[in-house]
Amino acid sequence: MMSFAHYISLGQNKAVKLDNRKARYPCTESEDIMALNTKKIRRPIKINGEQVWITADSEQEYAEKLMRLSGTTQDKHRKHPFKAYAERWYAIFSKPNIEHTTQLTYERQLNNYIYPILGDKFIEDITVDDVQQVFNQKEDTKKETKNKVKIVLNQIFNKAIDEELIYRNPLRSSVVKITGAPSVQTEPYSVEQMRFLYSHLKDIPNQFDRAWLALSISLPLRPEEVLGLRWMDIDGRIIHVRATVTHPTRNQPEFKEYTKTESSRRDLVIPEEILNYLPERGLPADFVIGGSSAVTYTGLRWIRKRIEKHTGFTEQILPRRFRTTVATDISAQTHDLKLVQRMLGHSTPQMTLKHYDKGRQTATDASEAIGKCYGFSDN
Repeated sequence: MMSFAHYISLGQNKAVKLDNRKARYPCTESEDIMALNTKKIRRPIKINGEQVWITADSEQEYAEKLMRLSGTTQDKHRKHPFKAYAERWYAIFSKPNIEHTTQLTYERQLNNYIYPILGDKFIEDITVDDVQQVFNQKEDTKKETKNKVKIVLNQIFNKAIDEELIYRNPLRSSVVKITGAPSVQTEPYSVEQMRFLYSHLKDIPNQFDRAWLALSISLPLRPEEVLGLRWMDIDGRIIHVRATVTHPTRNQPEFKEYTKTESSRRDLVIPEEILNYLPERGLPADFVIGGSSAVTYTGLRWIRKRIEKHTGFTEQILPRRFRTTVATDISAQTHDLKLVQRMLGHSTPQMTLKHYDKGRQTATDASEAIGKCYGFSDN
């Protein structure tokens, strides 16, 4: 087959038909009239400085020949492997804009749930049946986890719609069903167990272990908020919750000068009796738990084990259970949902009711209520 450059070299008096039909001399007047009557398209165009004639039977054929000659193709006419497309979405649009812990969650969802079913398909070919198979796998998976998979998948499909690769999000089909194992609710410790731990604070020799337990059983803080407290955050009896320490890679703690959500930024009143169990005040930037450096994941595990040993507590010490327990008992003592919501740092009371108010008289503030409940105060 002759090259395009060779066609040009045939001379300016020759016209080339670019539909693989035989090249001929320019049309005569009668031929021009015939072409007009049959609505043929025949137009000159310059490519790389050379003029060439393009003949076609339709505008669509003309456009395709023009793109072929200029070395371009329309991206949307090419099918896109789903995995490569999803990886590009994650690298450019998702990963730079989410927290490290969320990044790890997204990667697990992609690798464990989405790629095994959709990874070898083209995004243009994915059907509602394919999407349903994503949610049908691993029956023992919690429904909450599958809903997170849906969030990731929905973002990928919406981007494909924006780029006109697909015209309907298969997740939006009314026949898609997401079922799974129910989430295990965090059970609160009993009031008696909390009283036991408070009464044995003095038996804990390590100052950081003692302070961690004292803060955990007196305020509805997230575990990462307890570890993120610095001395600059404690002003008398007021604790300014402004930072967190997380462990996305276990023994490389990450300090963040912000909380989980904007509503998580809050000021709490610490029971006065609990102040006696905090370490000697350090530098403003020092951590209340850990001193000059944040506690690692392994370090927190050893704190829990030492507390169990020194207090004789027979149940496993689990940080998340303290937040649930304190919130439940503040609610039971005050019957004030809005107060509990503010103490927890929730944006809505519905979230508080769903996850933390386990439903076990009214006080002026939460510290007084929890003090009465666990025996911090005799008033």
